[in-house]
Amino acid sequence: MQRRTQIILGIDAGTTSVKTVAFTLDGSIVGVARSTVHITRGPRGEAEVDMERVWQATAFTVSAVVDQLGELSGDVIAIGLTGQGDGAWLVGDDGRPLRPAALWLDGRASSVVEAWSADGRGAAVAEATGSPLFPGALPVLVDALDADGSLDRDRGVHQLNCKDWLRFRLTGKRATDPSEASRTYFDTATLEYSGQLFGQVAQEEVAGWLAPVLSPSSVAGRLTRHVADVVGLSEGIPVAVGLVDTAAAGVGIGAVADGDGYAILGTTGFVGVNHPSRDHVRSDQSIVLATGRGRQVLESLAPMTGTPNLDWVRECLGRGAEDWADIERAAAGVPPGSGGVLYLPYGSPSGERAPFSDGAASAAWLGMSVTTSSAELLRSVYEGLAFALTECLDVLRLDGVLAICGGGSDSDLFCRVLADVSGRTVVRQDAPEVGARGAATLAGVAAGVFGDLTSGVAALAPTTTRFAPRAERAELYRRAFSTFIATRDALRPSWPELRVLRGLVPDLVAERPELAPSHH
Repeated sequence: MQRRTQIILGIDAGTTSVKTVAFTLDGSIVGVARSTVHITRGPRGEAEVDMERVWQATAFTVSAVVDQLGELSGDVIAIGLTGQGDGAWLVGDDGRPLRPAALWLDGRASSVVEAWSADGRGAAVAEATGSPLFPGALPVLVDALDADGSLDRDRGVHQLNCKDWLRFRLTGKRATDPSEASRTYFDTATLEYSGQLFGQVAQEEVAGWLAPVLSPSSVAGRLTRHVADVVGLSEGIPVAVGLVDTAAAGVGIGAVADGDGYAILGTTGFVGVNHPSRDHVRSDQSIVLATGRGRQVLESLAPMTGTPNLDWVRECLGRGAEDWADIERAAAGVPPGSGGVLYLPYGSPSGERAPFSDGAASAAWLGMSVTTSSAELLRSVYEGLAFALTECLDVLRLDGVLAICGGGSDSDLFCRVLADVSGRTVVRQDAPEVGARGAATLAGVAAGVFGDLTSGVAALAPTTTRFAPRAERAELYRRAFSTFIATRDALRPSWPELRVLRGLVPDLVAERPELAPSHH
């Protein structure tokens, strides 16, 4: 009788969609399903999602992949999860959500961050976790939710991050991992929750809300009979603890050893490097995550500069109907340097957060003339994104080969430009779904399919494409990068006033064509 194929499922619950991916033990993808998740926004910067809808989206994608697998479905041997980090995902003692989840991009706690920064509580959080505060972090969201009266404690309170909530629904077990805990009250030096920090921020009761911290490559629980019946799987399949999405991507891309680094270009950017311990962290603007691999931490910078810059410029240039292949072909046809045009890729409405923090940061083109072409403008955006990531690489002193993933890395042009600008060889996996691959790798280790993480990474690794820096472009890009930094910094004092002007514009009435002066 022919042996049936063994499958590991990797679930990746992002901010706007949930994906389930089926991997064979050689890393081949044999099933993929995606479901969109709707974010609700409010007037004070609220960004929330219905936790039950996230679970329903997950169950739908798992069931859809099982249908794709057909007779292979009985051979799903492990399930791994990853997902968006931070925010407040609160459930009661009864296991039901207390309220919609406040997401990592929720801005209602901005004033709380300012207050904590002024009175020393922000410094206490940074001292314990190794990371600066931001509005989407759990400690400040607790205060913000208390202030607006939307945190009901009558049913008890438990915090479960996105992937932890989904794992709880799969298994009925509450747990988290060091990377998720690092963004709450976890001391990334001692690798345990900081008892002192709860008192310093006057949130002693929150200590009882938090899940136990387990190894990412351990079994957190097993698929319950009820869920197994719903999604068409067998009861008792082991479900791994997992990691937050940025850390899981490192596993999926194979960057697990000390000194390994990688970059992600998606809706936002990300540059990270593994250190033997927190003692080696290089920037006070970094996000520091314990990886669960001994004392190792992942130090990362997460700039807001990402692919929305390309989408926006494409539309503004009237090329929204063109295929991306045609857009990239036009940009690639322009010589390096974009005809002297520089693009500052700070297009996010919330400004920039790494490697510097400036809520007023704004996008701009510099060096244009009436001879500048739309193709030069397009290419300058690719180069501007590469300049921004290179600055992060330099701050983290991440040298050597650079692994890259994320939607932006699908662009050969961007990978070539990043290699040329940074002077580093860029390596891109030829298969998608890096986060889900990382989750599946950890699940394989947890289930005993792989002896350890290194062998699991090797087993599931796809082929890669390498982009080496071209020496003949090094001097041009060295000068362009230097000018990028200098002009950006020269403009920074004007950014706040530009933001003020942006806010004044809607108060004025646009010119009507019939009121324009006539010319004779």
